[in-house]
This record gives sequence, structure tokens and C-alpha cells, in this order.
Amino acid sequence: MTSEKDKTTVGRLKSRPQFLAVRAGEARKGPHFLLEVLDRNDPESEARVGFTVTKKHGNAVERNRMRRRLKEAVRLSAGFAMKPGHDYVIVARRDLLNAPFDALTRGLQDRIENKPKPKRPPAGSRKP
Repeated sequence: MTSEKDKTTVGRLKSRPQFLAVRAGEARKGPHFLLEVLDRNDPESEARVGFTVTKKHGNAVERNRMRRRLKEAVRLSAGFAMKPGHDYVIVARRDLLNAPFDALTRGLQDRIENKPKPKRPPAGSRKP
């Protein structure tokens, strides 16, 4: 049994304005999904997560299967890596359906824990 202090709770994003607010944050691209992260500057509140699967990725059965796989990956492993006071939106890609589940969970944990590397300036703008 786990004690109450070992459990981490992850809230849910439910309304459209909440999802749109996260788009102003940073985007972390992965092979099976896009992770959007927004720091709410409220470390006392729990992390919140939302899932998006667009209609171009298949019929309702396939979209729901993608969403269920993402929810289970967050529940089992990635929820512990999410920082309090942050909002996360996971936008699924079509490759998510055929990806091995362990690769999905590893990729999700990596994207949550690692910030994207800063982009290099274009070649023409560097000083000699």
C-alpha cells in the first residue's frame, strides 16, 4: 500500500479557455505527441493535464483509444514527473496508435522532465 504523502495528484483541464491558455507556454515535440507546458506561477496548486486528439487522426474509436493510452501513461508513470503549478496539454499524433506502450511512457517522461534545447541562431546572424 502507498501512503497518502507518496501519491501525486494530477488535475484535469476541462474548458476550452484552459486549453487555449496553455498554448501560450512552451511546446516540446516528441515522436508520438506534442507536449505543451505552461507555468502558472502557483507552486501550491496541483499539476493539471489535458488531452487533445484531432479528427484528422481517425474515427472516434481510434481517437478514444489514443486518448485512453495517453491517460494510462500519465496515470502510471508521467504523473509523478509533473511539476506542481504547471498545466500540460498532450496533443496526440497518429503514430501513437502503433507505438509500444513502454516507448510511449518513456517518451512522455522525457518530454515532461527535459526542457527543449535553445535554438541556435541562423547562420547569417552569427558574429565572426
